[in-house]
Amino acid sequence: MSPIQFQDYGGGKAAAPADCAFIYSPDLEMGGYPEACPFNTHRAGKTRKILEDMGLLSGPHRREAAPVPLTEEELLRFHLPDYLAALKAGQEGRYDLASAAMGLGTPDCPIFPGMYDYIRLAAGGSLTGARLILKGEAHIAFNPSGGFHHAHAGRASGFCYINDVVIAAMEFASAGRRVAILDIDVHHGDGQQDAFYERNDVLTISLHESGRTLFPGTGFESEIGRGPGRGFCVNVPLPVGTYDLIYEYAFLEAAFPVLRKFDPDVIMLELGMDTLAGDPLAHLNLTNNVLADIVERVRGLGKPILAVGGGGYHIPNTVRGWALCWSVLIGDHAHQNDLGVGLGGVMLENTDWLGGLRDRTLLSDGGRRGPIDDEVRRVVAAVQRTIFPIHGLA
Repeated sequence: MSPIQFQDYGGGKAAAPADCAFIYSPDLEMGGYPEACPFNTHRAGKTRKILEDMGLLSGPHRREAAPVPLTEEELLRFHLPDYLAALKAGQEGRYDLASAAMGLGTPDCPIFPGMYDYIRLAAGGSLTGARLILKGEAHIAFNPSGGFHHAHAGRASGFCYINDVVIAAMEFASAGRRVAILDIDVHHGDGQQDAFYERNDVLTISLHESGRTLFPGTGFESEIGRGPGRGFCVNVPLPVGTYDLIYEYAFLEAAFPVLRKFDPDVIMLELGMDTLAGDPLAHLNLTNNVLADIVERVRGLGKPILAVGGGGYHIPNTVRGWALCWSVLIGDHAHQNDLGVGLGGVMLENTDWLGGLRDRTLLSDGGRRGPIDDEVRRVVAAVQRTIFPIHGLA
């Protein structure tokens, strides 16, 4: 088998610093999902603590911004009235068969006190970030409490009740901006795909573990959009065990050329850290190095970026990964490999780590690389065959 080779795909480090907003409120540390739910709502606060201790929230071109809760009018731009009524009822402990049909009351989407108000605040951070960008008050915004990409107009799914990604993208599109959503969460971004499947002003790109082995069971390479949206939906499903080098190959060969050709006015990034090796709910074998390198390349395009958190169920790895991506977004690489930072066993309570934000290099199982590489090459070839001609790519 020929080795994996990369061309010069452009992107890279942006030359000039940009105004960056980290979106957070201590109110997000109160209440939230039940403790038994794998979706940990304290990840954003832990991330902020690391960034503050490392001096990555202070200085020129950096600011913190408080999320503004979504209003009912804003929610109704995407979500259905009956569904919002069910969310309000659930907040007050009222639940019925109609609520169950909307995906509420499951282990993934439990009913809990204050749920409607909590998720309006967490999801509202993404719209807050979008508005900061539209007003010219930020070039880059990051809402680690957002990224609820499985929520549908009338149905909760996969820890997601309100789809902040869709609502923020609609805000950009309503302002006449061409939007690209790049989703690198391990789960397929089915909510935004469904919302924009027939539109060509919003490009959705999702790299994820294949639906053959992981929830939500969608996102195959044959799902490319419909009608005016044909070719504006890009899916790159990946096999179990996907490792850094082949993941980067998939991004550079299948996703990045379409992203550049689309030439969006703004890029939205879903930075789920459940792609990382050791995540308890998924089966990829990545380090945060490849994710940071992708963020660096996207930042190098010079477009405004709205980043959101998403998944990540190994908490120390998720927190470190988000902190690393923020350092890339703001163009500050000083502490990424600094073993004297003191993260290990102190800030992350992770005695397996020496310090710094970047992961150590992982060695993929050599006996499995062949089948993994073959499957990824097949998927990339399918994307190139079906999507590239629509965009005038060779």
